[in-house]
Parts: sequence; structure tokens; C-alpha cells
Amino acid sequence: MSKGIFITGTDTGVGKTIVSAVLARLLRMRGLSVGVMKPVTSGCREENGVLVSDDALLLCQAAGVACSDDVAPYLLREPLAPAEAAKRDGVIIDFARIRTAFDRLAAEHDFVIVEGAGGLMVPLAGGLLVADLARQLELPLLVVARPNLGTVNHTVLTCFAAGQMELKVAGVVINNYPDAPGAAERSAPHQIGSLCGAAVLGIWPHRDDLDELDLVEGLADWLDGQAETDIVLRELGL
Repeated sequence: MSKGIFITGTDTGVGKTIVSAVLARLLRMRGLSVGVMKPVTSGCREENGVLVSDDALLLCQAAGVACSDDVAPYLLREPLAPAEAAKRDGVIIDFARIRTAFDRLAAEHDFVIVEGAGGLMVPLAGGLLVADLARQLELPLLVVARPNLGTVNHTVLTCFAAGQMELKVAGVVINNYPDAPGAAERSAPHQIGSLCGAAVLGIWPHRDDLDELDLVEGLADWLDGQAETDIVLRELGL
């Protein structure tokens, strides 16, 4: 069994955190000990003088674990690319520190889900990108894509970049698929599956849950009832 997966996206706001949390919840439902990690969060809120990553908190709620420093090593104030947010906070993002935290989580859990920041080409520190971090952690990628017009281009570019960086793409999840898809949404899954060199492992439906944890639990229950979910989990190394 692989020790983990790195969740990346075709862009910011495509639902990486929801997909990561749903997978964590699903694996927990199936009796696995799941570690979660959000190595770098920009745009953190401040609570009682302490920076808080809402993304990391949701991951921890889904996995049923405490939100430790290993889960969220770098918390940055401004909602900017992490390299710029870190510069403004006077922080240097150290990949060795992230790798050490990941190794501790991997030793404690059956499987670790790591959520990246934005897409693969997002700068983290100096000339180092999110893709470099995934390679440092030696994890395969799960790419989260949106369903609407433009997603084929963005998803193919992401998978192409992964190949250039010698990163394995375990598959693609198309997230937030509408109940009444238009022509672009109807054709996107086939195009993505044909052009990306990686399987479409899921087309996850849009849901109107206002509470993110309710959304995560609802999607996890839906996935648990899908006949193909066992096949998808095998593709992810489980």
C-alpha cells in the first residue's frame, strides 16, 4: 500500500480541500488511520493572536485527528501566492521541515493525504514550486479539475507539467459537476480522459450544502455507495 497521495488542482478554488477531506472521511469510514497535511496555507485568519488554517481544520475534522504543527507547518497571513505571502511575513519555507513532518505523519498513520496550494506551478520558496514539493515527498498526484469551459486545457496542461517534472498522475477528479450540464460539461470528462494520459477517477456532483463538513460527509457517504469506489481507491494506492 502506498503511504499517501498529493492533491493538486488545475487552479485555485477548484475544490482541492473538499476532495482531500472527502477522501480522508471515506478512508476513516473504512477503518483506516488517515493522516492529513496542508503544508502551506496562505490567507489564514487570526484567532486570539494565532494564525489558523481553515483548510487544515476541515481536513482534520474529516480524518478525526488533531490539527498539529505537522499537519499545517506554514501558516501565512495574506491571500497571495505562498512565496510572496511568506516573504511579507518574513518566513522562509523549508522543504526539509515539511518532509520531516510528513515522515512523522506517515509513521503514525496508514495513509497520508497532502493538499497542495493552488496548482503545480505555484511558487513556494525562491524558484521552488508546488510540483517540487510533491517530488520531494515522493507522492503520486490526484488532480482536481473543474467541469466547465476551459477545464480541458487546464487539466491537460497540469498533467503535461506533471510529466515534465517526472511526477506520476494517479488520476483526475472532476469536481462540482452540475445537475444540468451544458455541452462543455458533457464533453469534458471524455476529452480529459483521452488527452491527459491519466484516468478520470471520479465525476463528483455539485451539492448545495452550506456547511463544509456537511458537504464532506454527504459526498463521502455518496462515494461509499458507488460500485466503482473500490477500483478508484486501488488506483490511489490503497
